[in-house]
Amino acid sequence: MIKIFKRLIFVCSVVLLAGCDKDFEKINTNPYAVTAIDPALLLAGAQRSHIGTWNAEHIIVQQFVVPYNTGANDGFSFNSNIDANSNPKWDQSYAGGSNGNSPPVKNLIQALQLLGPNTPRVNLRSMIRIWKAQVFMGLVDNYGDVPYSEAGRAVSDVIFYPKYDDDATIYDDLYKELKESVAALSTSGEFISADLFYGANAQPSTKTGNATDQVAKWKKLGNSLLLRLGMRYSKVNPTKAATIVAEAFAGGVMTSNADNAFVKNDGTVFAQADNAALRNFSHFNYAAEPFVNQLKSTNDPRGKFMIAQYANPGSIASDLNPDVVLANQYGVPIGVTSDQILAPGSPYRGGRGTGLNYSQFNVNIVAAPGVPEFWVTYAQTSLLLAEAAKRGWIPGGDVQAKIYYENAITADMAAYSLYSGTTPITAAEITAYLTNPAVVYTPVDALKLINTQYWIVNIRNGTEAFANFRRSGFPALTPNPVAGALGSPGFVRRLSYPDIEASANTANYNAAAAAMGGDKLTSRVFWDTP
Repeated sequence: MIKIFKRLIFVCSVVLLAGCDKDFEKINTNPYAVTAIDPALLLAGAQRSHIGTWNAEHIIVQQFVVPYNTGANDGFSFNSNIDANSNPKWDQSYAGGSNGNSPPVKNLIQALQLLGPNTPRVNLRSMIRIWKAQVFMGLVDNYGDVPYSEAGRAVSDVIFYPKYDDDATIYDDLYKELKESVAALSTSGEFISADLFYGANAQPSTKTGNATDQVAKWKKLGNSLLLRLGMRYSKVNPTKAATIVAEAFAGGVMTSNADNAFVKNDGTVFAQADNAALRNFSHFNYAAEPFVNQLKSTNDPRGKFMIAQYANPGSIASDLNPDVVLANQYGVPIGVTSDQILAPGSPYRGGRGTGLNYSQFNVNIVAAPGVPEFWVTYAQTSLLLAEAAKRGWIPGGDVQAKIYYENAITADMAAYSLYSGTTPITAAEITAYLTNPAVVYTPVDALKLINTQYWIVNIRNGTEAFANFRRSGFPALTPNPVAGALGSPGFVRRLSYPDIEASANTANYNAAAAAMGGDKLTSRVFWDTP
């Protein structure tokens, strides 16, 4: 009887297994799962890459300050090497991502792998390569040596711990990528509707509806990035800089705000957590004295959109009408702590409400939820052209440099119309500013004037402001008097690698740190020569 029972169980099991196997794949496949994706959507996701962190790059270049030197607040304001302050560029461009999206590097490399080298979608592939160059340029500029040749290949090549490539070598490859991809763009190719800069869903000021116009704008974007890359060599190799800049100029760079590469947020949520932090933790966050003094001393009409005095600096979220009169704005001195500011009898402005009696960034305009995010602009490009003309790397000399300089300022002022809550800066205000003795173009002060304006133009592109300050040496800021991790008063020269790299990718991290002269804030990327 037992034998018969066992045989019965065996027969039933075979029948059941056969029945399960019959539709096994169908039953165990999620009908709603995404099994294929258009690489154009991966490009769109990657077009929202990191542009700088208020409490990192903007602090180093003295636009912003957090005057609290305890715990998590201690950071670049006091030249302290705090992991969380150095991480955002790395996380949001390469390793982690933000806003629920994969990091741009992963998206872009996956998109290129899906397309393959022989794809007929030549325009999409070229756009991806151009934007990948922009993302990696920012990573190199902030950190130096970074994973490049093996980056983003965990799935395709099972490389979970990529090696770090030499920063100068990466730049050489970025040059090649930009040159090749711009050349490959074709007006007879496809229109990329998903493109957030110039596609069907771009802002009215930049959108196009056909491949001819879209390709023209991407060529300008690629060449403007090539111009930026070339200018990085101005200290380390002026001859190379001049050659690349001339190539970019001959290829055709941005010529108006209609060419700007930007995305405007809808304002329903904070696309940038940084801006939410300015509002929600406002008692920590203040404008820095050098930046405020620059705006005040020149009566800059952009100032009212950037900085403000709030009735209670510790609670600004509901204050929709702060004082934006420039004469009433005061920045926190560099290297001064909140304890010093609040000390009885101190020479500083003391407290107000539940914060400090100083200006903060205008969270209703330049740091609001619905801000446009600018990665590459005509204003930036025109200022780089002004310097190139001044240096003799492109035609025109001081006469043309002055035109580029004034065009850049005018374009940047016009771009504020894209921010909610602004009124247009008038022609009279622009003229008054351009003729201000501290602003008017003069050959003797040209490099100082041009690069000081670059500092202002990049009020919300910290990565670019930080890079250009190190490259040009302007504006002529006084070194941070706090020695901190630097060992002596001075400026941070690079961001440190995330601590997790030292523990998870140890061998490659150690090799990179050694190549950089140590994973220190005083180490320099290859183009930042002393």
